[in-house]
Amino acid sequence: MKVKLCSVTVTDQDKALKFYTEILGFVKKTEIPMGEHKWLTVVSKEEQDGCELVLEPLGFEPAKVYQKELFAAGIPATAFQVDDTQKEYERLLGLGVKFSMQPTQMGPVILAVFDDTCGNNLQIYQV
Repeated sequence: MKVKLCSVTVTDQDKALKFYTEILGFVKKTEIPMGEHKWLTVVSKEEQDGCELVLEPLGFEPAKVYQKELFAAGIPATAFQVDDTQKEYERLLGLGVKFSMQPTQMGPVILAVFDDTCGNNLQIYQV
């Protein structure tokens, strides 16, 4: 069994694509029109054959409630590993990204949490 797809619900797929590619540095892998929405995935530049992140349209009412409550509680929808949390934090800050948690040491992990502009908190971390 392998993990090949993970999803994050987004309020606006086009806005999310721009943020995840132009700000976070992911690469668009798939974009297939599917009526009002699309099958839209991004991948890491470093692992283009790795796990795809589906930018899932937020069309299901219970998903809207779940996303809103996770965000309000400050809980990240997902996490991305980086080599240097402080360096990535500074890079993203310079691009205007809003952080709710600055780089923080938690045991052997250093993490930070930020807003993806599409309804989610995301976490970056290093081990």
